[in-house]
Amino acid sequence: MSASFLDTNVVVYAASSDQAKVRIARQLLDGRPSISVQVLNEFASVARSKLRWPLPRIESFLEGIKGLAEVHPLTLAIHERGLRLAERYQFHLYDAMIVAAALEAESDTLYSEDMQHGLMIEDRLTILNPFA
Repeated sequence: MSASFLDTNVVVYAASSDQAKVRIARQLLDGRPSISVQVLNEFASVARSKLRWPLPRIESFLEGIKGLAEVHPLTLAIHERGLRLAERYQFHLYDAMIVAAALEAESDTLYSEDMQHGLMIEDRLTILNPFA
């Protein structure tokens, strides 16, 4: 179990040209956080479409991320919990799946730029924007 869980945007910033955000993202990665397979997939999509990275570079970068983070699989339970969270908290569907994965990983902090800073989920997971 890792106390922290990272949303995809944190991993994307680890590969960005914004040095302030790179520093913060890498500090979070140095803490051996948790991520889900969804984060790996979303990063690969962003790297391919927006960063225009070739697949070998994406694979190499993700190998480094997998060495720094505990990667949790996507499961039917996460999917079902994510749907309930999307309804209850009015999250975008993919954000809800990240929150569900963080809860399943028993993390107490989810670092994300995309969700409400300081929001407490199920009285045990706090969403924090590390770039605020």
